[in-house]
Amino acid sequence: MSPTATAGMNRRAFLHLTAATAVMAAVGPNRAAAAPDAQPVHLPPPQLDSGRPLMQVVRARRSARAFGPKPLPPQVLANLLWAGDGVNRPDSGGRTAPTASNSQDMDIYVAMADGLFLYDAKGHALQPILGEDIRALAGRQAFVKEAPVNLIYVSDLAKMKAAPEDREVYAAAHTGFISQNVYLYCASEGLATVVRASIDRPALAQKMGLRSSQKIILAQSVGYPKP
Repeated sequence: MSPTATAGMNRRAFLHLTAATAVMAAVGPNRAAAAPDAQPVHLPPPQLDSGRPLMQVVRARRSARAFGPKPLPPQVLANLLWAGDGVNRPDSGGRTAPTASNSQDMDIYVAMADGLFLYDAKGHALQPILGEDIRALAGRQAFVKEAPVNLIYVSDLAKMKAAPEDREVYAAAHTGFISQNVYLYCASEGLATVVRASIDRPALAQKMGLRSSQKIILAQSVGYPKP
């Protein structure tokens, strides 16, 4: 078999793995996934024709703090992240959540059992950051480490050039837009979710390796309802 055919088969097999399993296969357990051999995990395209009518979803929107252990399938995770802050206008790079002066200062970090990843909205992929479970650091409540997915909303304040005195106000608003998108998607798909502010931000930021201009605003737990 030619090297080209072998490479094609390997890539197809890789894309069919779950996000977490694929990254762990590439970098190994408990090893920083930012290693040179770590590869981005390409998510399935979002299912734009799925979901319930908007008014039904708004009526169903609520917070939940009990999560079952079942992980989110790759398609559900892909839809969730795209709904939160994905690219909905490819010609301009516009996102599903607005930002002041289109600063696009927000990053969504995804903490799961097998690692920490950064959602690359333009590539609709997960960039590996850490190859270890840091979910317990994503919040002070006991249920946080049980949720299969914890979204960590980080604003890079340096990207907001206009009105520097209001950057943190804008960052809070931007986070609200994203988290509400996630709430509505979860309501549509029968997922449990809650947005949270009780976080040891210095400890989490250090573990994530954030720069001084990057600020953790809120986190949001997502999963299937606990039976």
